[in-house]
Amino acid sequence: MLSLGLTACLPNEKQDAKVVINKNPYPSTYQALPAQSVLLTNATILTGTGVRLNDADILLVNGKIMQVGSDLSAGNAKVIDMTGKWITPGIIDVHSHLGVYPNPQVESHSDGNEMSSPNTSEVWAEHSVWPQDPAFETARAGGVTTLQILPGSANLFGGRGVTLRNVPSVTMQGMKYAKAPYGLKMACGENPKRVYGSRKVLPSTRMGNVAGYRSAWLAATEYQRAWDKYDSDYSAGKNPEAPKRDLELDTLMGVLDGEILIHNHCYKAEEMAVMIDLGKEFNYHSGTFHHAIEAYKIADLLAANGNCAAMWPDWWGFKMEAFDMVEENVAIVDAVKNSCAVVHSDSSTTIQRLNQEAAKVMYRANEHGFALKEEDAIKWITANAAKSLGIDDEVGSLVVGKKADVVVWNTNPFSVYAQAEQVFIDGAKVYDRYDDKYQAISDFLLGQTLDSYVDSDTSKAVNKSSTESVNSSENNSANKPAIK
Repeated sequence: MLSLGLTACLPNEKQDAKVVINKNPYPSTYQALPAQSVLLTNATILTGTGVRLNDADILLVNGKIMQVGSDLSAGNAKVIDMTGKWITPGIIDVHSHLGVYPNPQVESHSDGNEMSSPNTSEVWAEHSVWPQDPAFETARAGGVTTLQILPGSANLFGGRGVTLRNVPSVTMQGMKYAKAPYGLKMACGENPKRVYGSRKVLPSTRMGNVAGYRSAWLAATEYQRAWDKYDSDYSAGKNPEAPKRDLELDTLMGVLDGEILIHNHCYKAEEMAVMIDLGKEFNYHSGTFHHAIEAYKIADLLAANGNCAAMWPDWWGFKMEAFDMVEENVAIVDAVKNSCAVVHSDSSTTIQRLNQEAAKVMYRANEHGFALKEEDAIKWITANAAKSLGIDDEVGSLVVGKKADVVVWNTNPFSVYAQAEQVFIDGAKVYDRYDDKYQAISDFLLGQTLDSYVDSDTSKAVNKSSTESVNSSENNSANKPAIK
């Protein structure tokens, strides 16, 4: 007892400064542009909540949606008559490679796929983003206000994605969506087993793919346990030694802690089912399945597990795992209660017309017995996309209090004749089809008079590449072999 008493009187060991991981070392510097209070009147409004309002008004004040309804009072807001126009939430693309595979599409710009290891969780797409990519401007002209930039699909773990506000900026940080969680790009199926199997390293089979995931999550679990013990011991007054930092495991631990969302390139139904079970084995959520060509086969499983599926309307057949496609895929997933169907681009071309990509699905599904309306289909590129990115509390629908991300269309946005006439982000106009003051030009293009320096054929090619890429971002020669 005397010994215990003397021990209790001894001073505690002095603690070293606590080691804390900076989870946001590259913070957003985005600042909303100045916004004028505006009342848009007499439009057809698709709210993104499954509601269509005819001859309705929307009031934008201080960058937020203040009111949506009929016969609204303008107060001090500028009133703009939108008779004959349609209004939707800003379009959100959950799968883009703008800035990491920018235009012009040349080898020196191929910065989206770190094909040096099956697990490159340590890389962050934001560190490759080139904000001067002219495709950001052409996407904005198509109504895209928010987009997730992802690494490519060559690896089991491709690295972190980043969500951007589609505003002109000279830095990535000036576009970065401050409250959007990071995403971790994973890939199933043919791509990783082909890329690394050709090098005679694991994986070379689908079972090798899964073994690679499991090994990585085992290491991440031990890493998480070590940091949890360090934090616990430090809080108890001890002076423990901090675990050695590992950038790869930092990202995987972020997933296990629920701070980073999974975005999984995965085509086949049985593989998506395995990935759901993998998440359950290691106690993380399997997130959003991208491309998901066979999602229609497991629509009920996806809904029950809370998985979003981000899909193309009609891309299929370009490799074996892409063969078993139906053009009603999105609609079948959407038909299940509590589902989350998303239409994505994965292309610098189709991102400019995601409204019409969604229209393809609606048309083909209705041709085969569905009864989808515009107010249903708009959710695939707005509200559901926001849910996939973990930002649906702020954007994705025209709801009072949310950010005023708004697109004004000249006609029904699901028409082949539809054009975005005005685009607002945080209530500030960032695009106007009829006012060149709101048609930002990339610094890369600004001031270039190409006809003065190159022959006319080259000029035409460069001008075309600056507005509309003819190749998919994952299918150009600079990016192979990590194609779709």
